[in-house]
Amino acid sequence: MAGRKISKRRSGANTRGSGKKYYVLVQSGKDTDHVFTGSQPRRAALKAATRGYTKIHLRERGTGKIHKFKGSRRRVSAPDGSPSWLPKMVWRPSVQKEGIEKLDKRRK
Repeated sequence: MAGRKISKRRSGANTRGSGKKYYVLVQSGKDTDHVFTGSQPRRAALKAATRGYTKIHLRERGTGKIHKFKGSRRRVSAPDGSPSWLPKMVWRPSVQKEGIEKLDKRRK
């Protein structure tokens, strides 16, 4: 194995070594108790849209960024081969990124 370079995945302050990031839902300019996880902000926004949120502002823990999304969900039939405990109709989320807002140092 000489000469092969082994790359280690860098984990930031808010990933806890697993590649997961934590995003806090912000409503009316204030943090809520809802925390969504995902490797990317879009993945966390899809989880929020599945729960019915349409105006999705997610503050990334450990950074000064708020990721802004517009979300929706619709009822679709469950995919073929789905387990028996899954209902016949499920929610299909959809999100569209509107931008990123950077917070000042005091809010972090």
